[in-house]
Amino acid sequence: MFLAMWLVRVSSGVAKKKKKKKKKSAKKKPEQTDPPRIALSKFYPDGVYPEGEVQPYKDDNIWRTTSEEKRHTEKTMNEDPERTYESIRKAAEVHRQVRQHARKFIRPGMKLIDIAETIEAGTRALVDADGLEGGIAFPTGLNLNHCAAHYTPNPGDTTVLSQGDVLKVDIGVHVRGRICDSAFTMTFEPTYDKLLEAVKAATDTGIREAGIDVRLGELAGLIQETMESYEVEVAGKVYPVKPIENFSGHSIGLYNIHAGKSLMLIKNDDETKMEEGEYFAIETFGTTGRGYCIEEGDTSHYAKIYNAPQVPLRLSSAKSLLKTIENKFGTLAFCRRYLDRVGEKQYLFALNHLVSQGVVQPYPPLCDRRGSMTAQFEHTVLLRPTGKEVVSRGDDY
Repeated sequence: MFLAMWLVRVSSGVAKKKKKKKKKSAKKKPEQTDPPRIALSKFYPDGVYPEGEVQPYKDDNIWRTTSEEKRHTEKTMNEDPERTYESIRKAAEVHRQVRQHARKFIRPGMKLIDIAETIEAGTRALVDADGLEGGIAFPTGLNLNHCAAHYTPNPGDTTVLSQGDVLKVDIGVHVRGRICDSAFTMTFEPTYDKLLEAVKAATDTGIREAGIDVRLGELAGLIQETMESYEVEVAGKVYPVKPIENFSGHSIGLYNIHAGKSLMLIKNDDETKMEEGEYFAIETFGTTGRGYCIEEGDTSHYAKIYNAPQVPLRLSSAKSLLKTIENKFGTLAFCRRYLDRVGEKQYLFALNHLVSQGVVQPYPPLCDRRGSMTAQFEHTVLLRPTGKEVVSRGDDY
């Protein structure tokens, strides 16, 4: 009996010791900050990033979805040394996280320059910016009201967002030159809700109808038809929503935001086809104005011309500035704030010389008539062999 009692005590002691033994805590996954500032590589250490929304092809291309041959082609394309798909998807995930925060914090009363710099700080942090390896693909577009595109605050800009403004937010992210280009529009009162609805519907039409062998001129007609089915009532007057006829979506290339193919917003005779492996920025712009934009205001966007000619530069300051542009931005768009950020000073004369010599292209703001309102929605769509992937799609739009 003593032995039995001793065994009970021993076993009881073991049990107590087991209770005292601490459990090893599972390694806690990092959580993104608010605002987002932790590099995405911390969350995706294997380099595999979330897939966007995959839509099947239509009509004569339905067979691609289940084709073993096309699946093999797609696998081969994703295993290329550049990891093309994963680069685009990483850029898209950066875009999603940055814009979702932007849609929460942007409010009337804020300076546009503060909005731009907050968005850009998030992009640089999440993509783990490293020059031409990854970073901002083009200056953050913050286009107000009748201004539809190519406006970002220059240094010293004091413009403040107002309650009645219609704000287009155009954000570009690149990873190893693979660009995610996506945009949305914000309003803070319901007057122009139908304008936004029209443009978003037109962009969704473009995405839904896009595909391999689709002719760009016909696709433009479908976008136009959708957008023109809407109208907006402002102060008792009804305005038709018009596509901006001299704007377009575009194919995207390596370090090249406009790679040669244009998807206009008005039906036309362009028989150029979308092709397997290409990717496009499908973007639409609608307006309550005349439906045509002109250059207006101070230039903020610039880019070294793709395949720019070799020309002799007589100004040493221009040579030095060109070297900075090539090293920091390559053929990606930049703005004056970015030149300030990399330490360039008193560069306007040299910059204008590069423009006059045909080395750098200026992109002034593009505006409809004053008093009108414009809206924009845009997604990047990858034409994979087995289906189209809307890489920039998110829960917000």
